[in-house]
Amino acid sequence: MNGAVNSMDDLSPGELDDFRRDVRAWLEANCPDSMRTPASDEDEVVWGGSQVSFKTEDHRLWFERMRDKGWFTPQWPTEYGGGGLSSEQAGILAREMARLHCRQPQINLGIWMLGPVLLEFGTQEQKQTHLPPMARGEVRWCQGFSEPNAGSDLASLQMKAVPDGDDFIVTGSKIWTSHADKSDAIYTLVRTDPEAKKQEGISFLLIDMASPGITTKPIELISGKSHFCEVFFDQVRVPQKNLVGELNSGWTVAKRLMQHERQAMAHLGDEGQSPYSLADMAKQYLGCRAAEAGAADSDATEIADAVMRDRVAALDMDDMAYKLTLRRAAEEIAAGDDALATTSTFKYYSTELEKRKNEALMAILGTRALGWDGGLSDEAGGSFTADELAVTRGWLSSKVMSIGGGTTEIQLNVIAKRVLGLPSADDSA
Repeated sequence: MNGAVNSMDDLSPGELDDFRRDVRAWLEANCPDSMRTPASDEDEVVWGGSQVSFKTEDHRLWFERMRDKGWFTPQWPTEYGGGGLSSEQAGILAREMARLHCRQPQINLGIWMLGPVLLEFGTQEQKQTHLPPMARGEVRWCQGFSEPNAGSDLASLQMKAVPDGDDFIVTGSKIWTSHADKSDAIYTLVRTDPEAKKQEGISFLLIDMASPGITTKPIELISGKSHFCEVFFDQVRVPQKNLVGELNSGWTVAKRLMQHERQAMAHLGDEGQSPYSLADMAKQYLGCRAAEAGAADSDATEIADAVMRDRVAALDMDDMAYKLTLRRAAEEIAAGDDALATTSTFKYYSTELEKRKNEALMAILGTRALGWDGGLSDEAGGSFTADELAVTRGWLSSKVMSIGGGTTEIQLNVIAKRVLGLPSADDSA
């Protein structure tokens, strides 16, 4: 499914050690120091695509160096622009990047979600057409699944595609489409057999966002920043060669893609989480005191508020346990196990953990977390800082993550049915 080069999966421990040393040396030499810290705001996140932009020269360098190495897609075959690494090698690369705190050089939904699906279900022509530009970060993809009356019950979607010669004529709308107004292409679900059962009449299409008849409308979010959009399709002509998988079998393709989506969202804590250390923020806003006698570092300080100290320690332990579990799952996949069935578990836990961490930040900042504009002043007469405003908006945005990619309630249903094997009268989740 991931397109790894199987002949490299049998490398000896010594060869893997050599690879680790090479990767470590390359990252040390090529990842700029400024790219070894979390992004401080959304403007510092690089999105691949035809409109890619870089806030600094270091952003551009890191993007281009990883692109030229083929490490945007380390496990994809080299013929499609990938790095041709084995699962074990890709795991080493990920761990070495984490060790140096390297940022992801770009965010690209196509690579995380559509690419693996094309490697599994796509025709040779589709792979050759779409994967290399994706692997170079030249095309930005968005996802057209949800509709105004088809959110959690996705299979009830109504946007239709009617055959017309070598094309489909697509009519309808999608909603909650992230970054549709900035994307080059969209992968979407359409109804191609209105008489069939819900899941059996759906197909999976690739559509150029520059096609005549497509319009987008941003949706304002509670956090004040909008990346969600409505997308309207008015008699849009789409080549039938853009059908992925068999006609009316798009639900099978979509379910696989949603597994990859949830797996990607489980890792969004690396890029999407608050960049602020809970402990550091607590010391700054709640004060600190000298550590207990006998501490390894006699100059160490700890959070003065004992209740918050306990809360921060518990969250830090949960975060570490979660990351270790993710690593274990990745190693199981590398060993040949199909761990995709547990992606709903990871997606559920990561979003809930991120919400808990943001709630703790709000509690730490107190009234300083109630700002909305840097020009406004609190009761003490001081303007809110950029960091304080970012904490407030991050808390609001954390709520979104428990909805996107399937709500928390949907994830719990999937976990109950597909992971725990519990019975259910409804198989549509």
